[in-house]
Amino acid sequence: MLWHTTAVPVDQTVAIQPSEESEAAFSGTDWALFVGVSLIWGSSFLLIAMALEGLTPGAITFLRVGLGALALWVTRLLPAFRHSGGIDPGDRSTVFVLSVVWVAIPFTLFPLAQQYINSALTGLLNGSTPVFAAAVSILLTRRLPGRAQIAGMAIGLLGLLLLSWPSLSEGSSEARGVVMVVAATVCYGVSLNLAAPLQRRYGAITLMSRVLTLATVWLIPIGLRDLSANVWSADVVIPVVLLGVVGTGFAYWLMATLVGRVGSVRASFITYLIPVVSLVLGVAILADRVAGLALIGAALITAGAFMASRRTS
Repeated sequence: MLWHTTAVPVDQTVAIQPSEESEAAFSGTDWALFVGVSLIWGSSFLLIAMALEGLTPGAITFLRVGLGALALWVTRLLPAFRHSGGIDPGDRSTVFVLSVVWVAIPFTLFPLAQQYINSALTGLLNGSTPVFAAAVSILLTRRLPGRAQIAGMAIGLLGLLLLSWPSLSEGSSEARGVVMVVAATVCYGVSLNLAAPLQRRYGAITLMSRVLTLATVWLIPIGLRDLSANVWSADVVIPVVLLGVVGTGFAYWLMATLVGRVGSVRASFITYLIPVVSLVLGVAILADRVAGLALIGAALITAGAFMASRRTS
């Protein structure tokens, strides 16, 4: 069953709430999770580019999410996770929202965007996630940001403009890809704040197995669309399998665990390393080209994200 059916008293129903941020220094486990997710997700843009050589964006998204969900449900059969519980009725709406905003929408947008822009630029644009995570956290907690946070978000948005400008100036085609990635990044900023309290309550395996399963259902029509246009070969199947099992199932398990341990904003710092990984792989393997102005913008995004993600004193 997808849902746990134990009744919850009305006064105990938990509404959507923002992440609780941790002030403690990262432990060795936190750093291992941090680096692991950064490397896995940084390489995901390369895998998407490889899969696009033979598969449609819809097929890539559906297979990626479906394989990720399958990997987590298989993991739940292991003795250590066999007794993991379900989701209480009061939290089902949040899980539903996460399946759409954290998975279905952004995972659909990234392959579509990479038809117009390269993997290196996609990864660099993804670096704006902490700025949006901080902005959403401010809205949810209803706390006025400090000067450092305001300055950080302003610097980050300026960096996003500089990073996007070379592509925007090239015409509507590349601009379309940039807009798609930015929209996906905004989705991530919202999702990171909603996921943290649920991860603490249920654990990463319980939460993400359900989120990915629901997202797989929503993506069935997209996956079946233009099915005959797919050209199946080992060169595209292997990247999709890696993208699904490792880059989605395993990585989301690690990310949800990290969010629960250190909070949404600090966990979003992984986007400091993701652009570096995507840039190195894109340039080294796919010969991607990135304009100098875009690199300056990426540096500003990183600096702004660090400032925006600081706690208000």
